[in-house]
Amino acid sequence: MIKKSLGQRIAELRKTCKLTQQDFAEKCGYSVEFVSLVERGVNAPSVAGLEKIAKALKVEIKDLFDFEKGGGK
Repeated sequence: MIKKSLGQRIAELRKTCKLTQQDFAEKCGYSVEFVSLVERGVNAPSVAGLEKIAKALKVEIKDLFDFEKGGGK
């Protein structure tokens, strides 16, 4: 459940930043396939990965877990 919510939140923030999965993957140092798996809730990034993702999205790590804001932004 948390992987799916996290993935949806990351996808939402990525789209807000107007980044494609390809652009986002390059900023994070991940493959597009991994980004897709994360956004679908299949895989979850490590703590270090969360740091990379937050930096690429210009947010704090805690903002990735602000699921209540999902869909409302």
